[in-house]
Amino acid sequence: MQWTCLTMILVFKGLLQVIGSLNKSFSLSSTHDSVWISWITGEFQIGENIKEMDPKTVGSVVKYGRWRFGMTKRAMGHSLVYSQLYPFKGLQNYTSGIIHHVRLTGLKPNTFYYYQCGDPSIPAMSDVHYFRTMPASGPRSYPGRIAIIGDLGLTYNTTSTIDHLMSNHPNLVLLIGDASYANLYLTNGTGADCYSCAFSDTPIHETYQPRWDYWGRFMQPLVSKVPLMMIEGNHEIEEQIEKKTFAAYSARFAFPSEESGSSSTFYYSFNAGGIHFVMLGGYTDYNKSGDQYQWLKKDLAKVDRKVTPWLVATWHPPWYSTYTAHYREAECMRVAMEDLLYKYGVDIVFNGHVHAYERSNRVYNYNLDPCGPVHITIGDGGNREKMAITHADEPGNCPKPSTTLDKFMGGFCAFNFTSGPASGKFCWDRQPDYSAYRESSFGHGILEVKNETHALWTWYRNQDAYGTTGDVVYIVRQPDRCPVEPDVIN
Repeated sequence: MQWTCLTMILVFKGLLQVIGSLNKSFSLSSTHDSVWISWITGEFQIGENIKEMDPKTVGSVVKYGRWRFGMTKRAMGHSLVYSQLYPFKGLQNYTSGIIHHVRLTGLKPNTFYYYQCGDPSIPAMSDVHYFRTMPASGPRSYPGRIAIIGDLGLTYNTTSTIDHLMSNHPNLVLLIGDASYANLYLTNGTGADCYSCAFSDTPIHETYQPRWDYWGRFMQPLVSKVPLMMIEGNHEIEEQIEKKTFAAYSARFAFPSEESGSSSTFYYSFNAGGIHFVMLGGYTDYNKSGDQYQWLKKDLAKVDRKVTPWLVATWHPPWYSTYTAHYREAECMRVAMEDLLYKYGVDIVFNGHVHAYERSNRVYNYNLDPCGPVHITIGDGGNREKMAITHADEPGNCPKPSTTLDKFMGGFCAFNFTSGPASGKFCWDRQPDYSAYRESSFGHGILEVKNETHALWTWYRNQDAYGTTGDVVYIVRQPDRCPVEPDVIN
């Protein structure tokens, strides 16, 4: 039986996750004073006739402390297994090892801690690992460097992305959906270059769940040291028997959902110093009457901009992308939620899904607006579906409205524009005013918040030498020009 702390999720009332055999990592949650540790014991099973392991056979214990030889504190948690099952004869079902999640509390901000995880009663404990908590919330307190990646996968391009990212020594990593791409593979491990060409139109698409285990091992050098915060993408849907979805995503990661008042793993929030992050779900109900919208409304109303001046939102499918790939696919989500994010003064939005890089000017409802957020699409992590290279505003490239539908997002809201230079059209005939920079290259981004009003954003290409920048810009908040409404603050 293998015992290796895998993923740390920092919880600030946070999460430290340690998941999977030979994988170590951690992630954040809502505040700086707690983390979740997660790990996997035992091996996965794959075959037509398999039996789940009993989580009760192994304890979930973490020993920790501020000194390597002084880990006197102990925390206990819970464990689970998940399965990916198919109703068709001949397909290989999957069941995971035992996944453990343990929450540590009472932690000090910006402090190193050492820990071991496992079951001391056997005895079987992991090697000693360490993590550093986030700084306490405050207008002059920020993580050094926050790395942003999306649509990562497990390819040679992924390797280049992570190598470049690690050379920038981030203090926190956000993964904006689409991690392992296990659903690009049949249950026997055979893969294809894209989701649409991998499968025929069958009731349930296959996946190769061991890709999640391989992905975890690959990510270990990074996520064993740096907190990783994850939000779901379309490749995490992974349909299976009885219409179950998101089984791997929901089981393998610990999320600060409960701590942030959410009842779902699809949306949650957390603080990292003077930044409040809201992680939203594009593949769950986002309508104004739904749970996610009502949770978001309450969460944003609680944000004190004197304590966390910066407000950052993330979700997988972008609202503002000029590439033909997934063009205006998330328009219904934008129509439902954009007014709320604008009202509460969101500063930056990060998305993935489109396999390219694009940064907008401050924008609201397709118009330049000094109080709107900067939207950054960074779905260029390295997955095997290749790059998006064509733009909807180029001659002959404007998609037909009927092709923008996505069955997992629901509804159709992408109509012709009613104002501005593209009025009466479905696409602009030149690069839109709101699009500041776009490029089809694999890479990653680094966000460095300097103070209450200035943040440095840098995008790095994989093909460039380490440290060479591709796109650099200061994002400037103007709280005097764009104040949050007094009733909101109250």
